[in-house]
Amino acid sequence: MRGLSMQCVGRRPSRTKSQERIQEEASRVVTQMNSSWLGLQDDDDLKFLLKGSPLSKVKSASWKRPRFYKLQEDCKTVWHDSKKILRSPDSQMFSIDDVEDVRLGHETEGLKRFAGDVPSDRCFSIIFKGHRKNLDLIASSNEEASRWTGGLNKIMSNSRSMSQKQKLQHWIHTCLRKADKNKDNKMSFKELKRFLQEVNIETDDNYAKQIFQQCDRSKTGSLEDDEIEEFYKILTTREEIDVIFSTYKDSENFMSAGNFHKFLKEEQQENVTLDHAKSLIAKYEPSEEGKKKPAMTKDGFLIYLLSDDGNVFNPSHSKVYQDMKQPLSHYFISSSHNTYLMEDQLKGPSSTEAYIRALSKGCRCVELDCWDGPNGEPVIYHGYTLTSKILFKDVIKTIKNYAFKTSPYPVIISLENHCSLDQQKTMAKHMKDILGDMLLMMPVEGKVKDFPSPEQLKGKILVKGKKLNSLEDSIKESENSATEAEDVSDEDEAAEMEDEAVKSTVHAKKGAGAKLKLAKELSNTVIYCRSVHFRGFDYAAEHQSFYEMSSLTESKALKLAHESGNGFTRHNCRQLTRVYPDGLRTDSSNYSAVDPWNVGCQIVALNFQTPCTEMDVYQGRFRDNGFCGYVLKPSFLRYHQSKFNPKSIQDGEWWTPKRLNIMVVSGQQLPKLNKKKSSIVDPFVSVEILGVARDREKKMTKIVENNGFNPMWNEHFEFVIDVPALALVRFLVEDYDASSRNDFVGQYTLPLSSLQLGYRHIHLLDRNGNPLPSATLFVHVMLQESKC
Repeated sequence: MRGLSMQCVGRRPSRTKSQERIQEEASRVVTQMNSSWLGLQDDDDLKFLLKGSPLSKVKSASWKRPRFYKLQEDCKTVWHDSKKILRSPDSQMFSIDDVEDVRLGHETEGLKRFAGDVPSDRCFSIIFKGHRKNLDLIASSNEEASRWTGGLNKIMSNSRSMSQKQKLQHWIHTCLRKADKNKDNKMSFKELKRFLQEVNIETDDNYAKQIFQQCDRSKTGSLEDDEIEEFYKILTTREEIDVIFSTYKDSENFMSAGNFHKFLKEEQQENVTLDHAKSLIAKYEPSEEGKKKPAMTKDGFLIYLLSDDGNVFNPSHSKVYQDMKQPLSHYFISSSHNTYLMEDQLKGPSSTEAYIRALSKGCRCVELDCWDGPNGEPVIYHGYTLTSKILFKDVIKTIKNYAFKTSPYPVIISLENHCSLDQQKTMAKHMKDILGDMLLMMPVEGKVKDFPSPEQLKGKILVKGKKLNSLEDSIKESENSATEAEDVSDEDEAAEMEDEAVKSTVHAKKGAGAKLKLAKELSNTVIYCRSVHFRGFDYAAEHQSFYEMSSLTESKALKLAHESGNGFTRHNCRQLTRVYPDGLRTDSSNYSAVDPWNVGCQIVALNFQTPCTEMDVYQGRFRDNGFCGYVLKPSFLRYHQSKFNPKSIQDGEWWTPKRLNIMVVSGQQLPKLNKKKSSIVDPFVSVEILGVARDREKKMTKIVENNGFNPMWNEHFEFVIDVPALALVRFLVEDYDASSRNDFVGQYTLPLSSLQLGYRHIHLLDRNGNPLPSATLFVHVMLQESKC
């Protein structure tokens, strides 16, 4: 435990040479223990990072500054020097937990623009989570760059595979480090009180003094070594786990394999064998004695409850398990709107980084707004606004490089085309040259009667856009027999300009009913996703082919879902529908995807760059099926004669009422929101059901004052859910504030069908959808047939 402490580079109190030698030896031991804890004790890259090296930080063509970077002895924090006198120590460090990716080469726009003359193998970038800017760096040699990228990636990979107990230990000791102001690896009573504030718990002085005196067996007036470990154990004791363990244990210290099997069947509602229970003991029990019996100690039992097997999310759903051989129209498809934007719709930056982030979050449909650019090269930006421009070809290169890193299933490029004929031809050439065999240019197996499946389209990139003729005719025509270009309606492209002022500008420039001359080369790249204007469900059924799809604003889609729910459902069994945000969302805010999903809309596009409730729910839906970006719609949303209408539920296969009972038991290590040391979280939990209108309900626990470390609620909620196949469950933790809006603490959203029953931990996510290192909720879940 004590090996996890850290001595930061920075200003220290003066010490004698003897004290310095003792400190250096202590530092060496701490570093050795932490590197061993990561499984990297003999790793040469890690050793290199611990020594540190000079790197050049790049901000612009004229701003390249030498900085010394060094991994700290906790093996999780990187420190660098700074020339700014007034900088705080925290501003000179970053945690590897905050790093999204480490990329070798000219892989960011900054390095491409400002370090193009430097060999690619000497350049690398650190990509942070959230909206923090990338850190672009140049090493003195390719070996040095390789050491940094290799070492950081190993730490990230090994950190992610840590158990929840290890993450908790690290979090606790990070707070210990902050409390230990004089860095002597001891804890005075004053530091103990500071530590309790760091871990988000308020106690009175008498209780704090009681714990302190209980642990200070050496009577030195400070805690050190084993005394700190004892204090940690007292602090992290969980009475609710003790009660459950005591119910099923068969001796003072052990729960036998038979009793653990009984717990899994009775409490966790898992139909498993005794051998499975024994395999979990072998997997999670830390003691050799327990493994030999086989039986679980209380520590092993807690480790199991904090593991993937004890997670509220069914671990079997974290892999692709659904039928991936059905037509494309039978799936919800993770889709991004104006993917190129990093911020708002009017003046924010456009970036290839936005495509990388969306694709890494499982997005399978990305949008490209294409306009004529200088030197014959088309650009992407939000037309007639102040958003910055990026080259079309750079975006296509980015899509090629990142399309299939998160998921092997097809990516759809949604083209909003405003380009001249020549630049359209350039677009087509770039896609063919850059994407090569990835680009789908012909129907799969020559069939044009129905969509191919995601399985058949693995590794393929499809283009959504205007097409000059039918798919059948384009197959029959030879390359030279068709006309070079023809006029097509420009009304859909104009409609998708979000800002009302921009729409007016477009219509003024082009005139009502304007036509776009479409190049044959670009038309030929469109196979299964031909953009057409929506003229009603009856017209579509009678006159349109399955591959012709329309884009609708959120308000139009909502109106259709409300007025013609069953017609919309049937339409979406056969054809694809894309829904996108209304024009007034210039701040890149989002709408709820739930209602479009309820009528089977496949491509419900959201602004991926905007953290919000709607995005939390969206990612919750696509957490299912291995986060691959494709989720199979319920059967009643997949057949053409379906009678399902989410507005007026009638008897049908969807009508399978369930009674969901959730006991919110406790919370663990909730993050501290306010920088003020004296500020402690006052948490409460909301449990919300999202689905068809009659199933939507939200219930809240009481507020626990001044305790973000181990709040207890023990509150029970019951929900009756009529259409469970469409329901999602959202757990939200907020910090109560009587005078202003409650602060977001953490959340987790998942489909009801992915919910595990029994005693489960919920591993909370932050605003950006990233895991909070050790923050959890502990709940008990029951789901039964409802007699209503």
